Amino acid sequence: MSKRSVVLVVSLFAIIGFAVAAFFYDRASTDPQAEVPVPKASSLVRFHSPSFGPADAPVTIVEFFDPSCESCRAFYPIVKQMMAKHPSDVRLVLRYVRLHKGSEEAIRILETARKQGVFVPVLEAVLESQGQWHDDATASAAWTAAGQAGLDVDKAREQMMSADITATVEKDAADATAVGVSKTPTFFVNGKPLTNFGAQPLYDLIRGEIDQSR
Repeated sequence: MSKRSVVLVVSLFAIIGFAVAAFFYDRASTDPQAEVPVPKASSLVRFHSPSFGPADAPVTIVEFFDPSCESCRAFYPIVKQMMAKHPSDVRLVLRYVRLHKGSEEAIRILETARKQGVFVPVLEAVLESQGQWHDDATASAAWTAAGQAGLDVDKAREQMMSADITATVEKDAADATAVGVSKTPTFFVNGKPLTNFGAQPLYDLIRGEIDQSR
């Protein structure tokens, strides 16, 4: 396949991914008329939050994220691609939101994966299998996928109700409420809310913050 063909194929998948994300984003909203206010920085980035990219990156994306959310799943490769374009300039901080029956169970799976050092493969496996456990309170298929991705499931089930994981779940829920998050994914870039949802508006906001930092 020629280089031009590869670019066209990648672009096509990005467009399809965005279209799916935009569709489910509207469905995930609990208050379609709500506007996200500009939050205090302390409500966005917490020391306990999963973070990807350089700690000293000039641009920080904060994503309020529900592992049960179809739009979050569709946006995952889009955000990953954006970060790959600017590896030294951007970091991503994930904050958890619980909007579905299986959300909290999946969040606890991810946090045990972080304790075991297998967060990324488990995250990707849980998202890939989302259709099999979405709105299942026990998220049984997510557990199966996580185990196949390298999670020690028996150990994880012992860890999942630990005080620190519970504190993370509750703090993220409180911060999401404090900043007015009513749908997922909700993005902030250097504290600025993404008011026009979409892949291109998000990239434009990131690119603008990178340019300002130079």
